Amino acid sequence: MQVPHNAFVVVADGRKMLFLRNEGDATYPNLQVEKKLVDQNPAHHDQATDLAGSASSMRGGGAWGGGNMEEVDFHQLEEDRFAADTAELLRKRALNNDFESLIIIAPPKTLGELRKHYHKEVESRITLELDKDLTGHTVPQIEEALARAE
Repeated sequence: MQVPHNAFVVVADGRKMLFLRNEGDATYPNLQVEKKLVDQNPAHHDQATDLAGSASSMRGGGAWGGGNMEEVDFHQLEEDRFAADTAELLRKRALNNDFESLIIIAPPKTLGELRKHYHKEVESRITLELDKDLTGHTVPQIEEALARAE
């Protein structure tokens, strides 16, 4: 895929986000890092304080129905919040007309969470969504992945 000059490229997962801008042309992209954010999100077991309890042990089951209560995955909640915050940053940038063309690269789960929070101005500027995890890749590797994308 050709990346338009001045296109905004966001590479994200649930913990890391890179904002890149194409300072090259469509044929020969030259992505430059504008912003990098890394969320400090410890593993779930480091965030959880209690194990999930069994509802049947509470008041003999009763209104709780006797089923197991599932433990909240705090790590996943934080990753979802980070995706929502990323979408909010994109909304602000779109409303400020900071970009006309937007490319989003994220793993499928993060991409799904981002989509839940896209503002209509962000959606209208998306030229490509690539469902890959490239947050650990170099800028040249990201440029190569974009060149191969359809």
